[in-house]
Amino acid sequence: MAREQARRIADAFMPARRLGNRRDYYYSRGKLGSDPLYPGVLRALAPCSQPLLDIGCGLGLLAHVLRQNQRTQAYFGVDIDADKIARAQRAGARAALADARFACVDASADLPDHLGSVALLDVLQYLPAEAQPVLLHDAAARVAPGGRLVIRTTLADNSGRDRTTRITDMLAHLVGWMGTRPRHYPDAASVRAPLEAAGLQLEMVPLYGNTPFNNWLVTAVRGDGT
Repeated sequence: MAREQARRIADAFMPARRLGNRRDYYYSRGKLGSDPLYPGVLRALAPCSQPLLDIGCGLGLLAHVLRQNQRTQAYFGVDIDADKIARAQRAGARAALADARFACVDASADLPDHLGSVALLDVLQYLPAEAQPVLLHDAAARVAPGGRLVIRTTLADNSGRDRTTRITDMLAHLVGWMGTRPRHYPDAASVRAPLEAAGLQLEMVPLYGNTPFNNWLVTAVRGDGT
């Protein structure tokens, strides 16, 4: 994203007190300014305005990006990290995000009722191998006709990018940013199979940008029946 766009969103994460912790501000500003994730997700969602369930939403940056880009669909962000959800709620209120809400939910146990589009961004590797197809199936079941499931994930392929991603994810856990450590990195076939079985049509493209990571964007569409 453009520097000014990133700064405007990050301002919602400034601490209430002058000497408060600015970690979320600098994280948000840096991520939005360097990660190709959000422009990629915006493009993937562009033809669809259905309500969006954001699984593993973290600080809720996607909600801010949507509203800054005049995307008005209802947004519901869920994450297992209660502290991040509280911070997402504070930033959302400060930015006056319309029709956006956040809740603490363990996506590996149960997802909320939803029918529309779904985002699953940088989540799969934090689940054990056996839980990943279950989550993919449950996410696909919440995609309405004409809706989209948008996934950003590392794909296991033993490349240099793959190894760099694994090391970075582990460091994020060790320094305390991620509350859980990576458990299993899926390969392309294990992502594709449950989604195609659920009747979705897939496109998988690299989403490297200027990063050294092995990130891919998966857009899975359910036909509208016409």
